[in-house]
Formats: sequence, structure tokens, C-alpha cells
Amino acid sequence: MTQGTRVSLEPAWILHHYPYRDSSLLLEVFSHEYGRIGLIARGARSAKGRWQNQLQMLRPLLLSWSMRGELGTLTGVDSRGGMDVFAGRQVLCACYLNELLMRLLTRHDPHPELFGAYEDALLMLGSTEEPALRLFEKRLLQALGYGLLLDYEYDSGDA
Repeated sequence: MTQGTRVSLEPAWILHHYPYRDSSLLLEVFSHEYGRIGLIARGARSAKGRWQNQLQMLRPLLLSWSMRGELGTLTGVDSRGGMDVFAGRQVLCACYLNELLMRLLTRHDPHPELFGAYEDALLMLGSTEEPALRLFEKRLLQALGYGLLLDYEYDSGDA
């Protein structure tokens, strides 16, 4: 991403957020066209913060930001529609997906195909947790260049 880039209404997911200074948040975001990026949401934790209830994990968002250097500054937030609220084990599974992206993707490395796989996995978590996680892990490995060769089935000959 070049210096001084402005991005408007980019589909994105918040992977994680941390308190930053007195009233701001440091966001780790996974976007469709820009991959994993870090953004500062100024004043987001204050009582009169304009994005106070919108900046939550596991919500499909449209984010706008300006980028100067490694971290960008959030300039706008919009919802991309509703998604079922996760409960119990589903939240843990979704956090596991977020952690995989946080640990294995480098910043500013776009993976549009992985963005779609992430959204598919979140949708599948509502009905089948284990297959959703394994399919996403397989797609993640493929996107990172460590795809599994599953063309043949091993036959030991013991029958």
C-alpha cells in the first residue's frame, strides 16, 4: 500500500482490538483487497465515540481509512448487513479462525480468496463447526503455499 492511501467502504472484518491511549482502539482488520492491516480508531472508547457499538468482532463491516506508514486511521464505519449472533462454542471457533489469520498472515498482503473462505467458514459455524474449521484450515494452507496433496488415498494392503 502506498503512502497517503485513502480507502473507502472496503469490505472487512475486525479480527482483534486493543485499547490504545486514553480513548482510542487499535484494530487488527482483515479486508478483502488489502489483507490484514492495523488501524487506529480515534476516540472509539470515549462515551461520545461515534463508532462505539459498531467496532465489534464477527460483524461484516464496510470500513474507510487513510493509510500513512504501517498503521492507518479509521475514517468511517458502515454495516454490511446482519449476521447471526454466535453463542458458546461457535464464538470460540470464530476466535480460533481470527487467531489463525492474525498469526499466519503478514500485514498488507492481500488474499481475496481467503477473505471469501473466511466468510464461508463463519456462515458454516452456525450449523457445522468441525467441518467449517477444517475446510478453512485447508484453504488457508493453500493460500499460504502449503496446500495438501490429497489426490490419492493410501492403501496399506491389509484387508
